[in-house]
Amino acid sequence: MKFPKPHTLKDIAQLIHCACVGDDDFPVLGMNEIHVVEPGDIVFVDHPKYYDKALNSAATIILINKEVVCPEGKALLISDDPFRDFNKLTDHFKPFQSASNQISSTALIGKNTVIQPNSFIGHNVVIGDNCLIHSNVSIYDDAVIGDHVTIHAGTVLGGNAFYYKNRPEGFDRLKSSGRVVLEDHVDIGAGCTIDRGVTADTRIKKGTKIDNLVQIGHDTVIGEKCLIASQVGIAGCVVIEDEVTIWGQVGITSGITIGKKAVISAKAGVSKSLEGGKSYFGIPADDFRSKYKEIAAIKKIPDILEKLKEQNIK
Repeated sequence: MKFPKPHTLKDIAQLIHCACVGDDDFPVLGMNEIHVVEPGDIVFVDHPKYYDKALNSAATIILINKEVVCPEGKALLISDDPFRDFNKLTDHFKPFQSASNQISSTALIGKNTVIQPNSFIGHNVVIGDNCLIHSNVSIYDDAVIGDHVTIHAGTVLGGNAFYYKNRPEGFDRLKSSGRVVLEDHVDIGAGCTIDRGVTADTRIKKGTKIDNLVQIGHDTVIGEKCLIASQVGIAGCVVIEDEVTIWGQVGITSGITIGKKAVISAKAGVSKSLEGGKSYFGIPADDFRSKYKEIAAIKKIPDILEKLKEQNIK
């Protein structure tokens, strides 16, 4: 998320009441998660395991819970609770705005686009030309939808990221300020849920078709001309490259990449990145050749045990 205007390190430190290391006038342009940070961004880190990754990232302002050596050309914000203070910044720069109409006056709706009754269109939503939004669709604030997009009944675009910190008193949610972006000629089935990015975009690229009852997590990017069948669950920060086919009830863990033109068969459990141009099935998912070898080997186990038993008897 980029701020509406540049701020200084001192401005941000005063806003969240924390100490800072660096020039008071050090420029601060926005805030982002580690996988999408750019120069001028704030990134937060609250565990020593990830200090080096944050300090060496593209971010130039690190919100951290310990004073460490500051890399050259960067600045630190020293906080006793970076998670809390990252949320404070989200509330300040992207506060929740309640709605008073089913279609916000700030929404931009393109030519020949049809919005069926009982749908909700939030603040600053942009919908292109020749789209069809069926009844009871909820499109939360800041979503961007291209031309010739169809969204079926009951789908929700822009729910919060499923991202929590476990505290003694309960789970604390990391607040979401990102967007959902659907490019041209995307079809979304009924009852789907596509979460907004934490600070950036969850994006479905041109020509992709998604069946009913599919969940797509925050900051996931799905490439062009993909096919995703019913009841697929995709976690956050997944990259699915172009022309991938995913059949029903596949589960995909967070932070992995599915290569171009991969095919994942129904009920597979994907726990690691998969190379493109291959077909996969099973739990954990593996390519067909490897999986069939594994199944063939498992089938031999009873015979092997029987032979061992006979040898022991003799």
